[in-house]
Amino acid sequence: MSVNTNPRRVVTFLLAWVLAGACLAAEDRAVVRAEDVGMSNERLGKLSDAMDGYVERGDLAGAVVLIARRGEIVFHQAFGERDREQGDAMETSDIFRIASQTKALVSTAILILEEDGKLLISHPVSRYLPSFKQTTVAEDREGGRYDIVPAKREITLRDLLTHTAGVSYGDGPTAYLWERAEIQGWYFANRDELVRATIDRLAALPFDAHPGEKFIYGYSTDILGAVVEVASGKPLDEFLSTRIFEPLGMRDTQFYLPPDEADRLATVYSAADSGLQRAPDPGHMVGQGNYVNGPRKSFSGGAGLTSTAHDYSRFLQMMLGGGELDGTRILSRKTVELMTTNHVGEKYRPGLGFGLGYRVVLDVGAMGEHSSVGEFGWGGAYHSTYWVDPSEQLVVVYMTQLIPAGGLDDQKTLRALVYSAIID
Repeated sequence: MSVNTNPRRVVTFLLAWVLAGACLAAEDRAVVRAEDVGMSNERLGKLSDAMDGYVERGDLAGAVVLIARRGEIVFHQAFGERDREQGDAMETSDIFRIASQTKALVSTAILILEEDGKLLISHPVSRYLPSFKQTTVAEDREGGRYDIVPAKREITLRDLLTHTAGVSYGDGPTAYLWERAEIQGWYFANRDELVRATIDRLAALPFDAHPGEKFIYGYSTDILGAVVEVASGKPLDEFLSTRIFEPLGMRDTQFYLPPDEADRLATVYSAADSGLQRAPDPGHMVGQGNYVNGPRKSFSGGAGLTSTAHDYSRFLQMMLGGGELDGTRILSRKTVELMTTNHVGEKYRPGLGFGLGYRVVLDVGAMGEHSSVGEFGWGGAYHSTYWVDPSEQLVVVYMTQLIPAGGLDDQKTLRALVYSAIID
Protein backbone atom coordinates (compact mmCIF):
# COMPACT_ATOMS: atom_id res chain seq x y z
CA MET A 1 0.00 0.00 0.00
CA SER A 2 1.13 3.51 -0.82
CA VAL A 3 -0.12 6.39 1.29
CA ASN A 4 -0.32 9.99 0.14
CA THR A 5 0.64 12.33 2.98
CA ASN A 6 -2.42 14.49 2.32
CA PRO A 7 -4.43 13.95 5.55
CA ARG A 8 -7.68 14.16 3.60
CA ARG A 9 -7.16 11.08 1.50
CA VAL A 10 -5.45 7.72 1.47
CA VAL A 11 -4.60 6.27 -1.92
CA THR A 12 -4.08 2.57 -2.49
CA PHE A 13 -2.25 1.24 -5.53
CA LEU A 14 -2.24 -2.12 -7.20
CA LEU A 15 0.85 -4.34 -6.91
CA ALA A 16 2.75 -5.78 -9.85
CA TRP A 17 0.73 -7.53 -12.54
CA VAL A 18 2.41 -9.96 -14.91
CA LEU A 19 1.34 -10.08 -18.55
CA ALA A 20 0.37 -13.52 -19.81
CA GLY A 21 3.37 -15.45 -21.03
CA ALA A 22 5.86 -12.73 -20.10
CA CYS A 23 7.59 -11.35 -17.03
CA LEU A 24 6.99 -7.72 -17.91
CA ALA A 25 7.16 -5.41 -14.91
CA ALA A 26 3.95 -3.41 -15.16
CA GLU A 27 3.62 -2.07 -11.65
CA ASP A 28 1.46 0.84 -10.67
CA ARG A 29 4.11 3.12 -9.30
CA ALA A 30 3.74 4.27 -5.70
CA VAL A 31 3.07 7.92 -4.94
CA VAL A 32 6.23 9.65 -3.74
CA ARG A 33 6.58 12.61 -1.40
CA ALA A 34 5.90 15.65 -3.57
CA GLU A 35 8.82 17.59 -2.12
CA ASP A 36 11.22 14.89 -3.35
CA VAL A 37 10.55 15.99 -6.92
CA GLY A 38 10.15 19.73 -6.36
CA MET A 39 6.42 19.95 -5.69
CA SER A 40 4.45 20.86 -2.58
CA ASN A 41 2.16 18.30 -1.01
CA GLU A 42 0.40 21.10 0.87
CA ARG A 43 -0.31 22.92 -2.37
CA LEU A 44 -1.48 19.72 -4.03
CA GLY A 45 -3.96 19.50 -1.18
CA LYS A 46 -5.60 22.60 -2.65
CA LEU A 47 -6.16 20.62 -5.83
CA SER A 48 -7.88 17.89 -3.80
CA ASP A 49 -10.08 20.54 -2.17
CA ALA A 50 -10.98 22.07 -5.54
CA MET A 51 -11.91 18.71 -7.08
CA ASP A 52 -13.98 17.79 -4.04
CA GLY A 53 -15.74 21.12 -4.47
CA TYR A 54 -16.76 20.36 -8.06
CA VAL A 55 -18.24 17.06 -6.88
CA GLU A 56 -19.99 18.54 -3.84
CA ARG A 57 -21.58 21.29 -5.96
CA GLY A 58 -22.87 18.71 -8.41
CA ASP A 59 -20.73 19.93 -11.30
CA LEU A 60 -18.96 16.58 -11.63
CA ALA A 61 -20.02 13.07 -10.71
CA GLY A 62 -16.45 11.88 -10.35
CA ALA A 63 -12.94 12.06 -11.75
CA VAL A 64 -9.42 10.69 -11.44
CA VAL A 65 -6.32 12.92 -11.49
CA LEU A 66 -2.76 11.66 -11.93
CA ILE A 67 0.30 13.93 -11.80
CA ALA A 68 3.87 12.74 -12.34
CA ARG A 69 7.07 14.75 -12.16
CA ARG A 70 10.62 13.64 -12.96
CA GLY A 71 9.32 10.15 -13.60
CA GLU A 72 7.59 9.80 -10.22
CA ILE A 73 3.87 9.92 -9.42
CA VAL A 74 3.18 12.65 -6.86
CA PHE A 75 -0.63 12.64 -7.01
CA HIS A 76 -3.11 9.89 -7.97
CA GLN A 77 -6.55 10.42 -6.53
CA ALA A 78 -10.16 9.57 -7.27
CA PHE A 79 -13.01 11.94 -6.52
CA GLY A 80 -16.75 11.49 -6.31
CA GLU A 81 -18.60 8.51 -7.74
CA ARG A 82 -18.24 6.23 -10.72
CA ASP A 83 -22.03 5.79 -10.70
CA ARG A 84 -24.13 8.23 -8.67
CA GLU A 85 -27.34 6.23 -8.93
CA GLN A 86 -25.66 3.10 -7.60
CA GLY A 87 -23.59 5.00 -5.04
CA ASP A 88 -20.36 3.47 -6.35
CA ALA A 89 -17.30 5.46 -5.30
CA MET A 90 -14.81 6.38 -8.03
CA GLU A 91 -11.56 4.43 -7.78
CA THR A 92 -8.17 5.27 -9.28
CA SER A 93 -8.28 2.02 -11.29
CA ASP A 94 -11.60 2.83 -12.98
CA ILE A 95 -11.88 2.81 -16.77
CA PHE A 96 -12.92 5.76 -18.93
CA ARG A 97 -13.96 6.30 -22.54
CA ILE A 98 -11.03 8.42 -23.73
CA ALA A 99 -12.49 9.46 -27.12
CA SER A 100 -9.98 11.69 -28.93
CA GLN A 101 -7.15 10.74 -26.59
CA THR A 102 -7.11 7.71 -28.89
CA LYS A 103 -5.59 9.94 -31.58
CA ALA A 104 -2.18 10.21 -29.92
CA LEU A 105 -1.89 6.42 -29.72
CA VAL A 106 -2.85 5.86 -33.36
CA SER A 107 -0.56 8.68 -34.49
CA THR A 108 2.21 6.88 -32.60
CA ALA A 109 1.33 3.67 -34.45
CA ILE A 110 1.88 5.47 -37.77
CA LEU A 111 5.32 6.66 -36.66
CA ILE A 112 6.18 3.15 -35.43
CA LEU A 113 5.41 1.88 -38.92
CA GLU A 114 7.62 4.59 -40.41
CA GLU A 115 10.43 3.43 -38.13
CA ASP A 116 9.70 -0.14 -39.29
CA GLY A 117 10.20 0.98 -42.91
CA LYS A 118 6.57 0.14 -43.75
CA LEU A 119 5.54 3.68 -44.75
CA LEU A 120 6.58 7.32 -44.92
CA ILE A 121 4.40 10.12 -43.61
CA SER A 122 5.07 11.95 -46.88
CA HIS A 123 3.32 9.15 -48.81
CA PRO A 124 -0.12 9.77 -50.30
CA VAL A 125 -2.93 8.02 -48.47
CA SER A 126 -3.92 6.33 -51.73
CA ARG A 127 -0.77 4.21 -51.54
CA TYR A 128 -2.54 2.30 -48.73
CA LEU A 129 -6.20 3.19 -49.35
CA PRO A 130 -6.84 3.43 -53.13
CA SER A 131 -10.24 5.03 -52.53
CA PHE A 132 -8.36 8.26 -51.68
CA LYS A 133 -6.64 8.55 -55.07
CA GLN A 134 -8.94 11.36 -56.21
CA THR A 135 -10.86 13.19 -53.49
CA THR A 136 -13.17 16.19 -53.82
CA VAL A 137 -13.68 19.45 -51.97
CA ALA A 138 -16.75 21.64 -51.44
CA GLU A 139 -15.45 25.10 -52.43
CA ASP A 140 -17.36 28.09 -51.10
CA ARG A 141 -19.00 30.48 -53.53
CA GLU A 142 -20.89 33.72 -52.96
CA GLY A 143 -24.33 33.54 -51.43
CA GLY A 144 -23.59 30.51 -49.32
CA ARG A 145 -23.34 28.23 -52.32
CA TYR A 146 -20.50 25.85 -53.12
CA ASP A 147 -18.98 23.87 -55.96
CA ILE A 148 -17.71 20.31 -55.58
CA VAL A 149 -14.32 20.24 -57.28
CA PRO A 150 -11.35 17.85 -57.45
CA ALA A 151 -8.81 18.33 -54.67
CA LYS A 152 -5.73 20.26 -55.78
CA ARG A 153 -3.47 17.40 -54.74
CA GLU A 154 -3.58 14.06 -52.99
CA ILE A 155 -3.88 13.86 -49.21
CA THR A 156 -0.72 12.64 -47.47
CA LEU A 157 -0.32 10.83 -44.17
CA ARG A 158 1.27 13.99 -42.77
CA ASP A 159 -1.86 15.96 -43.70
CA LEU A 160 -3.88 13.49 -41.65
CA LEU A 161 -1.49 13.58 -38.70
CA THR A 162 -1.69 17.39 -38.57
CA HIS A 163 -5.45 17.67 -39.32
CA THR A 164 -4.74 19.67 -42.45
CA ALA A 165 -6.29 17.15 -44.85
CA GLY A 166 -9.54 19.14 -45.02
CA VAL A 167 -11.55 16.30 -43.44
CA SER A 168 -14.16 17.35 -40.84
CA TYR A 169 -16.63 15.30 -38.84
CA GLY A 170 -19.19 15.69 -41.60
CA ASP A 171 -20.52 19.05 -40.44
CA GLY A 172 -19.28 21.22 -43.33
CA PRO A 173 -21.03 22.68 -46.39
CA THR A 174 -22.20 19.26 -47.62
CA ALA A 175 -23.34 17.96 -44.23
CA TYR A 176 -26.51 16.57 -45.79
CA LEU A 177 -24.41 14.20 -47.95
CA TRP A 178 -22.47 12.99 -44.90
CA GLU A 179 -25.73 12.51 -43.03
CA ARG A 180 -27.13 10.49 -45.92
CA ALA A 181 -24.01 8.29 -45.81
CA GLU A 182 -24.46 7.91 -42.03
CA ILE A 183 -20.96 9.23 -41.37
CA GLN A 184 -21.16 12.12 -38.93
CA GLY A 185 -19.69 12.65 -35.47
CA TRP A 186 -16.80 10.86 -33.84
CA TYR A 187 -18.66 7.88 -32.31
CA PHE A 188 -18.07 4.49 -34.00
CA ALA A 189 -18.79 1.91 -31.28
CA ASN A 190 -22.30 1.15 -32.57
CA ARG A 191 -21.15 0.44 -36.13
CA ASP A 192 -21.68 -3.10 -37.36
CA GLU A 193 -19.01 -2.84 -40.05
CA LEU A 194 -15.23 -2.88 -40.16
CA VAL A 195 -13.68 0.57 -39.99
CA ARG A 196 -12.05 0.11 -43.42
CA ALA A 197 -15.50 -0.10 -45.01
CA THR A 198 -16.59 3.12 -43.30
CA ILE A 199 -13.42 4.91 -44.38
CA ASP A 200 -13.76 3.79 -48.00
CA ARG A 201 -17.29 5.22 -48.08
CA LEU A 202 -16.01 8.41 -46.45
CA ALA A 203 -13.42 8.87 -49.22
CA ALA A 204 -16.19 9.46 -51.77
CA LEU A 205 -17.71 12.40 -49.85
CA PRO A 206 -16.73 16.06 -50.42
CA PHE A 207 -14.21 17.39 -47.90
CA ASP A 208 -14.20 20.90 -46.46
CA ALA A 209 -10.82 22.23 -47.67
CA HIS A 210 -7.98 21.38 -50.02
CA PRO A 211 -5.13 19.35 -48.50
CA GLY A 212 -2.65 21.45 -46.55
CA GLU A 213 -4.64 24.69 -46.60
CA LYS A 214 -6.51 24.70 -43.27
CA PHE A 215 -6.58 23.05 -39.85
CA ILE A 216 -9.87 21.14 -39.78
CA TYR A 217 -10.54 18.66 -37.00
CA GLY A 218 -12.32 15.47 -37.95
CA TYR A 219 -11.92 11.92 -39.19
CA SER A 220 -8.23 12.21 -40.10
CA THR A 221 -7.02 9.82 -37.41
CA ASP A 222 -9.78 7.31 -38.18
CA ILE A 223 -8.37 7.23 -41.71
CA LEU A 224 -4.91 6.70 -40.22
CA GLY A 225 -6.27 3.75 -38.26
CA ALA A 226 -7.26 2.10 -41.54
CA VAL A 227 -3.78 2.85 -42.91
CA VAL A 228 -2.24 1.11 -39.88
CA GLU A 229 -4.24 -2.01 -40.69
CA VAL A 230 -3.12 -2.05 -44.33
CA ALA A 231 0.53 -1.20 -43.71
CA SER A 232 0.92 -3.64 -40.81
CA GLY A 233 -1.33 -6.42 -42.07
CA LYS A 234 -2.99 -6.55 -38.63
CA PRO A 235 -6.30 -5.28 -37.22
CA LEU A 236 -5.84 -1.95 -35.46
CA ASP A 237 -6.62 -3.36 -32.02
CA GLU A 238 -3.99 -6.08 -32.42
CA PHE A 239 -1.31 -3.70 -33.67
CA LEU A 240 -1.86 -1.24 -30.83
CA SER A 241 -1.89 -4.03 -28.28
CA THR A 242 1.30 -5.75 -29.44
CA ARG A 243 3.35 -2.64 -30.24
CA ILE A 244 2.23 -0.15 -27.55
CA PHE A 245 -0.09 -1.46 -24.84
CA GLU A 246 1.63 -4.72 -23.91
CA PRO A 247 5.20 -3.35 -24.05
CA LEU A 248 4.19 -0.43 -21.80
CA GLY A 249 2.08 -2.53 -19.42
CA MET A 250 -1.14 -0.74 -20.41
CA ARG A 251 -3.24 -3.70 -19.38
CA ASP A 252 -6.56 -1.81 -19.14
CA THR A 253 -6.51 -0.05 -22.52
CA GLN A 254 -8.74 -1.50 -25.25
CA PHE A 255 -11.54 -0.62 -27.66
CA TYR A 256 -14.21 -2.79 -26.04
CA LEU A 257 -14.34 -3.98 -22.43
CA PRO A 258 -14.61 -7.63 -21.43
CA PRO A 259 -18.03 -8.10 -19.79
CA ASP A 260 -16.40 -8.97 -16.47
CA GLU A 261 -14.73 -5.53 -16.43
CA ALA A 262 -17.93 -3.57 -17.11
CA ASP A 263 -18.34 -2.57 -13.46
CA ARG A 264 -15.09 -0.56 -13.71
CA LEU A 265 -16.39 1.64 -16.56
CA ALA A 266 -17.29 5.11 -15.29
CA THR A 267 -20.79 6.34 -16.04
CA VAL A 268 -21.32 9.20 -18.49
CA TYR A 269 -23.22 12.27 -17.24
CA SER A 270 -24.41 15.43 -18.96
CA ALA A 271 -24.49 18.97 -17.61
CA ALA A 272 -28.01 20.44 -17.61
CA ASP A 273 -29.81 23.42 -16.08
CA SER A 274 -31.33 21.07 -13.51
CA GLY A 275 -27.93 19.57 -12.61
CA LEU A 276 -26.11 16.46 -13.73
CA GLN A 277 -28.17 13.94 -15.66
CA ARG A 278 -27.21 10.37 -16.44
CA ALA A 279 -26.63 10.02 -20.18
CA PRO A 280 -28.85 7.53 -22.05
CA ASP A 281 -27.96 3.84 -22.05
CA PRO A 282 -26.58 2.73 -24.42
CA GLY A 283 -26.99 6.06 -26.17
CA HIS A 284 -24.98 7.43 -29.06
CA MET A 285 -22.39 10.20 -28.89
CA VAL A 286 -23.97 11.70 -25.79
CA GLY A 287 -24.65 8.44 -24.01
CA GLN A 288 -23.12 5.41 -22.34
CA GLY A 289 -22.18 3.92 -25.70
CA ASN A 290 -21.67 0.36 -26.91
CA TYR A 291 -18.29 -0.26 -25.31
CA VAL A 292 -19.48 -3.40 -23.50
CA ASN A 293 -22.62 -4.55 -25.34
CA GLY A 294 -22.59 -3.91 -29.06
CA PRO A 295 -21.16 -5.12 -32.37
CA ARG A 296 -17.55 -4.80 -31.09
CA LYS A 297 -16.44 -4.62 -34.71
CA SER A 298 -15.38 -1.04 -35.53
CA PHE A 299 -11.98 0.10 -34.23
CA SER A 300 -12.09 3.89 -34.33
CA GLY A 301 -8.57 5.29 -34.56
CA GLY A 302 -9.90 8.74 -33.80
CA ALA A 303 -12.03 8.18 -30.71
CA GLY A 304 -12.62 4.53 -29.84
CA LEU A 305 -10.41 3.48 -26.92
CA THR A 306 -11.08 3.08 -23.21
CA SER A 307 -8.30 3.38 -20.62
CA THR A 308 -7.31 4.31 -17.08
CA ALA A 309 -5.40 7.34 -15.83
CA HIS A 310 -2.47 5.10 -14.88
CA ASP A 311 -2.32 3.36 -18.27
CA TYR A 312 -2.43 6.63 -20.17
CA SER A 313 0.25 8.13 -17.94
CA ARG A 314 2.59 5.30 -18.91
CA PHE A 315 2.16 6.15 -22.56
CA LEU A 316 2.81 9.83 -21.87
CA GLN A 317 5.81 9.02 -19.69
CA MET A 318 7.23 7.11 -22.66
CA MET A 319 6.80 10.20 -24.83
CA LEU A 320 8.41 12.39 -22.17
CA GLY A 321 11.27 9.88 -22.01
CA GLY A 322 12.07 10.35 -25.68
CA GLY A 323 10.28 7.17 -26.75
CA GLU A 324 11.49 4.87 -23.95
CA LEU A 325 10.04 3.76 -20.60
CA ASP A 326 11.48 1.30 -18.10
CA GLY A 327 13.94 -0.05 -20.63
CA THR A 328 11.32 -0.55 -23.35
CA ARG A 329 11.74 1.60 -26.44
CA ILE A 330 8.64 2.37 -28.53
CA LEU A 331 9.99 5.26 -30.66
CA SER A 332 13.31 6.95 -31.27
CA ARG A 333 14.07 10.25 -29.58
CA LYS A 334 14.14 12.03 -32.94
CA THR A 335 10.71 10.70 -33.87
CA VAL A 336 9.27 12.01 -30.61
CA GLU A 337 10.85 15.39 -31.40
CA LEU A 338 9.22 15.33 -34.85
CA MET A 339 5.82 14.48 -33.38
CA THR A 340 5.92 17.28 -30.79
CA THR A 341 7.10 20.05 -33.15
CA ASN A 342 4.68 22.49 -34.77
CA HIS A 343 3.94 21.45 -38.38
CA VAL A 344 1.09 23.82 -39.24
CA GLY A 345 2.53 27.33 -38.95
CA GLU A 346 -0.22 29.64 -37.70
CA LYS A 347 -3.12 27.53 -38.96
CA TYR A 348 -4.20 26.35 -35.51
CA ARG A 349 -4.66 28.95 -32.69
CA PRO A 350 -2.80 31.93 -31.20
CA GLY A 351 0.13 30.69 -29.14
CA LEU A 352 -0.48 27.08 -30.18
CA GLY A 353 0.71 24.89 -33.00
CA PHE A 354 -0.01 21.30 -33.95
CA GLY A 355 2.42 18.44 -34.40
CA LEU A 356 1.84 14.82 -35.42
CA GLY A 357 -1.08 14.02 -33.13
CA TYR A 358 -0.67 16.73 -30.47
CA ARG A 359 -1.27 20.43 -30.00
CA VAL A 360 1.96 22.17 -29.03
CA VAL A 361 2.48 25.35 -26.96
CA LEU A 362 4.47 28.00 -28.86
CA ASP A 363 3.81 31.14 -26.79
CA VAL A 364 2.67 30.94 -23.16
CA GLY A 365 1.56 34.57 -23.12
CA ALA A 366 -0.61 34.15 -26.18
CA MET A 367 -2.07 30.97 -24.71
CA GLY A 368 -2.89 32.86 -21.51
CA GLU A 369 -2.63 29.95 -19.06
CA HIS A 370 0.07 28.25 -16.98
CA SER A 371 2.28 26.27 -19.32
CA SER A 372 5.75 26.08 -20.89
CA VAL A 373 6.91 26.41 -24.48
CA GLY A 374 7.06 22.91 -25.92
CA GLU A 375 4.24 21.46 -23.83
CA PHE A 376 2.12 19.02 -25.83
CA GLY A 377 -1.24 17.39 -25.20
CA TRP A 378 -4.90 17.04 -26.16
CA GLY A 379 -8.16 15.76 -24.68
CA GLY A 380 -11.35 13.82 -25.31
CA ALA A 381 -15.03 14.51 -25.96
CA TYR A 382 -16.04 13.12 -22.56
CA HIS A 383 -14.17 16.07 -20.96
CA SER A 384 -10.93 14.24 -20.24
CA THR A 385 -7.59 15.96 -20.88
CA TYR A 386 -3.84 15.45 -20.59
CA TRP A 387 -0.59 17.26 -21.16
CA VAL A 388 3.16 16.72 -21.04
CA ASP A 389 5.51 19.58 -20.11
CA PRO A 390 9.10 18.56 -20.99
CA SER A 391 10.57 21.72 -19.43
CA GLU A 392 9.08 20.81 -16.06
CA GLN A 393 9.33 17.02 -16.58
CA LEU A 394 5.60 16.94 -15.90
CA VAL A 395 2.81 14.55 -16.94
CA VAL A 396 -0.84 15.28 -16.07
CA VAL A 397 -3.83 13.02 -16.81
CA TYR A 398 -7.40 14.04 -15.97
CA MET A 399 -10.17 11.50 -16.50
CA THR A 400 -13.87 12.20 -16.17
CA GLN A 401 -17.06 11.40 -18.17
CA LEU A 402 -19.09 14.53 -18.80
CA ILE A 403 -20.68 15.43 -22.14
CA PRO A 404 -21.69 18.17 -22.68
CA ALA A 405 -19.67 19.86 -19.94
CA GLY A 406 -21.70 23.07 -19.89
CA GLY A 407 -18.73 25.44 -19.80
CA LEU A 408 -17.24 23.95 -16.64
CA ASP A 409 -13.87 25.49 -15.69
CA ASP A 410 -12.41 22.45 -13.91
CA GLN A 411 -9.67 21.88 -16.50
CA LYS A 412 -8.37 25.43 -16.11
CA THR A 413 -8.48 25.08 -12.33
CA LEU A 414 -6.54 21.84 -12.59
CA ARG A 415 -3.87 23.48 -14.73
CA ALA A 416 -3.49 26.49 -12.41
CA LEU A 417 -3.22 24.35 -9.26
CA VAL A 418 -0.81 21.84 -10.77
CA TYR A 419 1.64 24.58 -11.75
CA SER A 420 1.19 26.45 -8.47
CA ALA A 421 2.40 23.31 -6.67
CA ILE A 422 5.82 23.44 -8.36
CA ILE A 423 8.26 24.86 -5.78
CA ASP A 424 11.76 23.99 -6.99
